[in-house]
This record gives sequence, structure tokens and C-alpha cells, in this order.
Amino acid sequence: MNVIAWSPHLTKERAAEHGAECVTKHEVFARADVASVHLVLSDATRGIVGEPELRALGPDSYLVNTARAGLVHQAALRQALTGGWIAGAGLDVFDIEPLPRDHWLRTAPRTVLSPHMGYVSARGYRVFYGDAVEDIEAYLRGAPIRAL
Repeated sequence: MNVIAWSPHLTKERAAEHGAECVTKHEVFARADVASVHLVLSDATRGIVGEPELRALGPDSYLVNTARAGLVHQAALRQALTGGWIAGAGLDVFDIEPLPRDHWLRTAPRTVLSPHMGYVSARGYRVFYGDAVEDIEAYLRGAPIRAL
């Protein structure tokens, strides 16, 4: 597969180190068969995927969001799915969690939903819980680590 990537902080060199081509945000959506969103949610990134990006993605391509629901403008996503702007969406994050029974996404066409567990793996849990135990032990020793 050819991997293309965009981020406000991504350089061509960094992308190339990981076998990806650095392109503009518009190019990601215009060229991708599958656009997968991986950004931190902040004031600067809230709604960063909206109508222009979804229309550029087009009726033969898919959106995958396993990061944060707020990155994708929800009204635009609803229009994209019901209006056929995109082929479909795979979503692991929602604006309300758990997703209410009457939420529009539960009946949205061409949509695969998972309950915010896309990160789950045996290795991930070993790291997560191992770090948690290490954090507690360090705190009890009076030398906290990974403190905010």
C-alpha cells in the first residue's frame, strides 16, 4: 500500500523515515482510499475533518476515526454518510460514550462501529498495566514518575 500522511508538524523527511509520503491535508482526502485520523483533540484540531475534507474523500473512499470524535465535524459526517459523499466510515470514538441507543450513528448507512476499544491488544495491556504498577510504586516511594 502507498501511505500518504499529513500533520501540521510532519516533515517530508520524518514521513519518509516511516515509508510515507508527506502531502497536504487536502491531498490526503483527495487521494486516499482510506483516510485514518490520528490527532490529539485540541482547540486547533476540533472539527479538522469537515465538509470539504469529506467531499474530497469522495464516494469510493472510507473514513476511519479511532482518535477522538471531536476531530470530525459530526453534522458533516452525518451528511457524508446519508448523502453518499463517502463510501463509509469505521468509527471507534463517539461524541457521547457510551453511544446512546437512539444516536443517529446506530442507523447510519455504510458504517462500522466499535465501542472505543481499537487500542486493545495483549501487548498494549501489558504496557498499560505495567506502567500503572510502576507509577504506583514510584509514588509510594515518594518519587513520582510520568507526573503531569
